[in-house]
Amino acid sequence: MAPVHGFLYPKTATGRSSLIPSPPWHYSGDLLTVEFRTDPARVAELLPGPLEPASEDPGAVAIIWADWQSCSDSAEELLDPVRAQYKECFVVVRCSFEGRTYSRCVYIWVDKDFAIARGLHQGYPKKLGSIHQTRPHPYGQAAPRIGAGGKFGATLAAADRRLAEAVVTLREPSETNGFVNGHPMAHHRFLPSIEPDGPPALHELIESGAAGFEAGPAWAGDAELKLFESPAEELAHLEVTEVIGAYFRQVGVVWNGGRRLWDRDGAATRVDST
Repeated sequence: MAPVHGFLYPKTATGRSSLIPSPPWHYSGDLLTVEFRTDPARVAELLPGPLEPASEDPGAVAIIWADWQSCSDSAEELLDPVRAQYKECFVVVRCSFEGRTYSRCVYIWVDKDFAIARGLHQGYPKKLGSIHQTRPHPYGQAAPRIGAGGKFGATLAAADRRLAEAVVTLREPSETNGFVNGHPMAHHRFLPSIEPDGPPALHELIESGAAGFEAGPAWAGDAELKLFESPAEELAHLEVTEVIGAYFRQVGVVWNGGRRLWDRDGAATRVDST
């Protein structure tokens, strides 16, 4: 048999058709974050075992809009921008495993197929959606400035229904861009068996985080946030009881793999709690 190549399908003789290249993956983008509180029981419903709710502020949620440009080590995608640029909106909660606090993405929508493929590998539950956010620019009147008074809008829709919208007005510099998405990620990687009654072909809990990170100044602000019902989505079940805060930050991130914490047989890798 002829050898085939590629990080993910389709695998070919050259590997050029693979939907995504091998890591590391590099990201540069604008993040607009709104943090809010909901009923902690509604967060707990989204945490499969062996995860448990976070010990502090278990009802805290972050919804984050991101306008990304990404590439592999070769950076060739940057000269073919359709392969580099995409937008996403993701919802993050916090959880606990073996006494350590993690962040976890419970919902995420993206607008490119290669971003969905990366999510399959990383454990992000990505779906297609329509995502838009106001872009900053230092000149002219068609964009806000990154500074006090800058006003940004963001929307999310999927399957022809609007799911969320936000307006953020920047107020002052901030040391961080929130606390909910501030931990390593704890995600499940799952693949059902091809046999109707067979056990999952893949079922594991993994930890991942940034292999590299740099960022510009963070700005805090005030936010208006609305979530909407949809027959095919459950985002609105995380009913907003209180807006905690809002942030804008430009970041650069490198992702280069993670490690297994637990698998379907109950085997766990000891986690350093430091």
